[in-house]
Amino acid sequence: MFKILKNFFDFCDAADRKRFYSSIVLNLLQAMFEALKIPAIACMTKALLEGNVTAKTCLTCLCIMLISIVGSGAFKAKATMLQTEGGYNTCANKRMQIAEHLRYLPMGYYNENSLGRIMSVTTNTMQNLENVATRVVMLVCSGLLATAVITVMILFFDWRIGLILCGGLAVFFAINSGMMNVSADMAKQKIEKDSALVAKVIEYIQGIFEVRTFRLTGKRSRDLNIAIDENEHANSAMELKLIPFMTLQSFWLKAVGTVIVLASVLMHMNGKMDLLTTLIMIISSYLIYAQLDTAGKYSALLRTVDVSVRQAQEILATPQMDISGRDIQPAHCDICADNITFAYEKRKIIDHISLEIPEHTATAIVGPSGGGKTTLTSLLSRFWDVDAGSVRLDGRDVREYSMDALMKNYSFVFQRVYLFADTIANNIRFGQPDAPMEKVMEAAKKACCHEFIMQLPDGYDTVIGEGGASLSGGEKQRISIARAIMKDAPIIVLDEATANVDPENEADLMRAIDALTKEKTIIMIAHRLKTVRNADQILVIDSGKIVQRGTHDSLMCEDGIYRNFVESRREAASWRL
Repeated sequence: MFKILKNFFDFCDAADRKRFYSSIVLNLLQAMFEALKIPAIACMTKALLEGNVTAKTCLTCLCIMLISIVGSGAFKAKATMLQTEGGYNTCANKRMQIAEHLRYLPMGYYNENSLGRIMSVTTNTMQNLENVATRVVMLVCSGLLATAVITVMILFFDWRIGLILCGGLAVFFAINSGMMNVSADMAKQKIEKDSALVAKVIEYIQGIFEVRTFRLTGKRSRDLNIAIDENEHANSAMELKLIPFMTLQSFWLKAVGTVIVLASVLMHMNGKMDLLTTLIMIISSYLIYAQLDTAGKYSALLRTVDVSVRQAQEILATPQMDISGRDIQPAHCDICADNITFAYEKRKIIDHISLEIPEHTATAIVGPSGGGKTTLTSLLSRFWDVDAGSVRLDGRDVREYSMDALMKNYSFVFQRVYLFADTIANNIRFGQPDAPMEKVMEAAKKACCHEFIMQLPDGYDTVIGEGGASLSGGEKQRISIARAIMKDAPIIVLDEATANVDPENEADLMRAIDALTKEKTIIMIAHRLKTVRNADQILVIDSGKIVQRGTHDSLMCEDGIYRNFVESRREAASWRL
């Protein structure tokens, strides 16, 4: 229990840890004021036994009780406020830390770890810490401290009853330790099932079009229902296994209270305890374990807190790419790869590739699916680090640049465009949130999307759905190009940007790409002849190697993948209905 509490406090930032430590001190003071009820009871009981109840006695007892109530309430309120602030601030800060940490993880991390798990940690796990951790830590700490203070006071009144109390506490903590051991595995299963459920929900929603198209609604619903049932079973199983321990804890505390009453009465009957102390012990037996009983029940949730903390720590402990380079501004934007290799999960994807991309030239990368085209562009822009060799920008290894300094030089337009659930204007100026509307509109006009934006109900202030669901593929693509134009980076990476565009949008899209790539260094992955033939150099990638390189005309004179690629495209284009 104490180890888990320490791990949680260590997880908090320094300012929030200070809040929690301050709240513990206030909880101790609250417990001391709460314990003042015992002297007040003793004072009145003594006066009753001696038949000497006076106005002064009543006033004294009343003052002690008022001090106890007011002091206890004030310290408890302040402690609760500090713990609440500490809990919510910790979770807010950790969410931001995780987001910032994810920003600099290798892209391979997102292949090894499902989106559901990452989202579960940043949502469910952090929410567990927000809602559960703060309350559990508060109740457990206050319960332990209150019991400790009252135990000291009981030892002061009568050491024999104090020893009975300490023995009862030892057995209680043994039972609680057993409950914590059982909850350890159950809490881990619960968190895993939470993550699995989030992953299934995301998968179902993202794939709803395919599910309906292939009439798999029932099957996919069953998969989702299974995940829901497993999550329900994990939560129910945890509760059912912990209930016996909670019941035993509560029973034991009440049993110890009964033993204290019996022991006090027996000692009084044998003349070993005066009547005043006996009555105080009997009354105190009902006060001793009140808060500890609550703390014991909630302590089972400490394992959930512990697992949640460890999951967040696992993400934060995942090694980032080395981003500690210098803030370098390259004078030229020529790119060079020298004998680079890269493997993913022991499968070599890039195999000793060397290339040069001069500044202000266009390089097209073509080849069979799975040949390594996208991975190569990811290495050139340092989405991954190479396993061997080096990638250089303006003669410097890209690892010498800080990540932010390096990314200033790249803009990307991908085949699959992601737009945020925000206004069109904010999506366009995503990289420059303070850019004026005039600059946004200028970029939109260059990207050939100003006209269709103005036809929307609120123009540039139109809020689009998450992922740009309310726009067509060509419209989303042109908005992403406008976003890249706003960034005005000297290097443009186009990853099959025109692959899925309908003929009606193709002309506008090609004009938008021309505006984007004017006087830039261009790296493009393309399957369309129109976007390839005018490139300054064409690299043909197959099985992780460059098997051909040259211009369109020179490669057409060779028998190989490129000529077969062009001829197959021409044959496909000649088909008519």
